[in-house]
Amino acid sequence: MAFDELPFPQKGRVAVPSPGTGPQHWAGAPSSALDTDGTVVLAYRVRDGEDYNVIARSSDGERFTTVAVLTRDRFGAQMVERPALVRTPSGRWRLYVSCATPGTKHWWIGVLEAGTPEGLPGAPVRRVFEGDRHTAVKDPVIRCEDGRWRAWVCCHLLDEPGEEDRMVAAHATSDDGLRWRWHGTVMRGRPGAWDARGVRVTSVLPDGRAFYDGRATAEENWFERTGLALPRGAALVPAEDAPVVDVRYLDVLALPDGSRRLYYEARRPDGAHELRTETITRRRVAGAPRGRAG
Repeated sequence: MAFDELPFPQKGRVAVPSPGTGPQHWAGAPSSALDTDGTVVLAYRVRDGEDYNVIARSSDGERFTTVAVLTRDRFGAQMVERPALVRTPSGRWRLYVSCATPGTKHWWIGVLEAGTPEGLPGAPVRRVFEGDRHTAVKDPVIRCEDGRWRAWVCCHLLDEPGEEDRMVAAHATSDDGLRWRWHGTVMRGRPGAWDARGVRVTSVLPDGRAFYDGRATAEENWFERTGLALPRGAALVPAEDAPVVDVRYLDVLALPDGSRRLYYEARRPDGAHELRTETITRRRVAGAPRGRAG
C-alpha cells in the first residue's frame, strides 16, 4: 500500500533548526494551517531545557517568522507538548495545547481562541480534554469539515506505575470543537510488532487514511517512526507491517493547487531533532518508493 504523501527526510528542507546539539534539543511536533492571504501558519514544540510552543508565519512555507511563544507557565503546566492549530469555519483561530499536570504523569489539553494567530497568546485558556486518573491526554489531531469537529487524541495509560509511556489513539467528535463526545480507542499497538508499545495518530487525510507514530519498547520512547493506517469502520488499522519512514509527527497540509506540504520532526546524527518540510506535487507517481524506513 503506497501513500503519495510520504516524505524523503534526507531531501527535506530545514524549516526550524534544532535549538542545540545532542539529545533532548528538539524542534518539531508541527501543526500547520493556511491563512486567507495564502501564508502558512505553523505551530510547533521546541525542547531546550524545557518545552515551549511557537507560532510562526511564512509566505513560502519554508522560511518562518515567529509571531508568538507560549511557555509552560502560560498554562500552569510542568511541560507543554504538541499543539494542534485550527482555523475555524468562522475564520477565527484555535490552538489546542498539550499540558502536563505538575508532579504527575497526567496530561490535559486546553484551547486558546483569537481572531488572528498573533492574538492567541492573550486569549484565555479553556480546558477541553481533561483526561482522568487512569489516562493522560495529549498530542491531538483536530479537524473541522462541514461543521463537524473530529479529534484523534493520544492517550497514555496511567494504570501501571512505571509503564506510563504506553499509548493508544482515541477518537472524539464535537459540534463546536469545545464540548467533546468520546468514542473510545480506535487504534492500539500490536503485540510483537514494531508498534507494540503504542501508537499516536499524527495526521488524518480527508479520505480517512492516517499517519501514526509507533514504537516497540519503552526504550524507543522519543525514537518513534511513522506508519500508515487505513479506516475500517470506526477503527484505524495498519496498512503495512513495518514503519514506512523514520520521522515523527508527520503533518500534511493541503495546498490550493492540489499539492501538499509536509512538516515533520527528523533526527540528526547527533541526536538533536529539527523540523523539516517538503512539497509533494500531484505529479508524483503513486507506488514509487518514498522515504522507506530501514
